[in-house]
Amino acid sequence: MCTGKCSKCIGIALLPLAVCAIVSNLLLYFPNGEVLEPRRITDLVWFFHGILGAGILVFLPAFMILGAGEAKCCANRCGMVLSLVFAVLGAVGGLYCVIISSLGLISGPLCDIGDEVYIYPFRNDSLADNYLFNQTTWSICKKPENIILWNIVLFSLLLAIGMAEAILCLIQVVNSLIGFIRGLRERKTDIAGM
Repeated sequence: MCTGKCSKCIGIALLPLAVCAIVSNLLLYFPNGEVLEPRRITDLVWFFHGILGAGILVFLPAFMILGAGEAKCCANRCGMVLSLVFAVLGAVGGLYCVIISSLGLISGPLCDIGDEVYIYPFRNDSLADNYLFNQTTWSICKKPENIILWNIVLFSLLLAIGMAEAILCLIQVVNSLIGFIRGLRERKTDIAGM
């Protein structure tokens, strides 16, 4: 089993996921492509779960993992430990994105229900149970147009990206542990052979 090749594949997979997470989170700031006042944007967007959690916190391990995969670092215990630490950091970022995205899907968007009254119509309401699958309830939101679909698509995309990143980073944690143990064995074999 070569942990270096596996690391390279994981690192390459994490990079586009992190970019997609950042773009998706940025799009949540512009519902339906409109520029709104900050107070009229869904509050969970301001937790930066795609930019910070699934974006920056995943870029760090992706680059470290790619470096670890290139350097044939099974014999380099320090490199494998750093890869392990950064992979845990990436998994935490992915899980943070999953949690905030789930909350965003549960609570629904902030929208104008008429006369410039912005509320969360699906929080603490009987509509909250089924608004995701019942498009007839979506008509309650007048502005921004298609805000519910916008939020559902982007929060769902961030949820999927966060899950994929967390899984890939957890695989890298196992991979790093295996590489670290192999590095210890190789070093012991080299010392015994002298």
